[in-house]
Amino acid sequence: MNQTNILARINEIIQKGSSGAIVLPVNPSADATAAATALYLGFHKLGKNVNLACSNKVNFNLTAADKIQSQLVTTGDNLVISFPYAEGAIDKVDYNIQGDNFNLIITPREGFPKLDPKQVKYNYTGGNFDFVIVIDSPTLNNLGSLYSENDKQFQGKDIINIDRHLTNSSYGTVNFVDKTSSSISEMVLKLFQSLNTEIDRDIATNLYAGIASATNNFTSYSVTADTFEAAAALIRIGAVKKTLTKQLQTRPFQPPQQLRSPISYQPAQTPTFGGRMSEEPDMITPIEEVEKEPKGTPTSAPQDWLKPKIFRGGGGLV
Repeated sequence: MNQTNILARINEIIQKGSSGAIVLPVNPSADATAAATALYLGFHKLGKNVNLACSNKVNFNLTAADKIQSQLVTTGDNLVISFPYAEGAIDKVDYNIQGDNFNLIITPREGFPKLDPKQVKYNYTGGNFDFVIVIDSPTLNNLGSLYSENDKQFQGKDIINIDRHLTNSSYGTVNFVDKTSSSISEMVLKLFQSLNTEIDRDIATNLYAGIASATNNFTSYSVTADTFEAAAALIRIGAVKKTLTKQLQTRPFQPPQQLRSPISYQPAQTPTFGGRMSEEPDMITPIEEVEKEPKGTPTSAPQDWLKPKIFRGGGGLV
């Protein structure tokens, strides 16, 4: 099947389906993440209800990267209430009905903090996918726990396999596999063009960043004239050229072990002006000792305090 027919078949699957999942492999590349987030944004413009998922945390600075979930969450009729939980933190869960209100009561165990309403999240489960789009995965096993723990959800579904690996096993209902493409993001741009999807600035920025990342700023051997044309089209739309980085996870500050007790600091070696390394480390006197003025200390400065000091080249005083 040639590429035109493949894109037409994907268009048919997307148009007839109302909900789907876009799934990434374990530890996805910046290009794969950029392509997946762009698809997520584009499908919402088409009115499709899609879930974006990866089995591990992804922190690239891309629009919609915060929408990537660690599980396949389908839209259904079952309301799920989620919040951070520590082992043993909940004493009991109860409910009551007051008038027209159903109240869910969560009682924390003594000694544990109460639940923060700002951390409560809501979603629905129990529904089914109409289609699954698998990004940059030679096999379904590359999806990790997303597939191993939800393999039944993939059965009987239209699977759209978008990849450029030489080893791709063509497991999809439709296999959009271009082993000569510069990037997954360039392939997704072609898909959007075939679907007549509106590409806004955020989508263009994600796709441009994905292409630039996969091609090492357009220096890779896989770059072709089509790649430059794709980049030009995205810039005309308004793509912002930026470097993709992984956002660091902030952690609570913990003082170093050696600072928890009042001890003197001893550097290994200290350079001197003569260019040699001092064999004896400097000793820093604790501030408590400095503030203790010993008896007999003169209250006035020494007589020669204000006299200018002349230094020799070897570092000594004249």
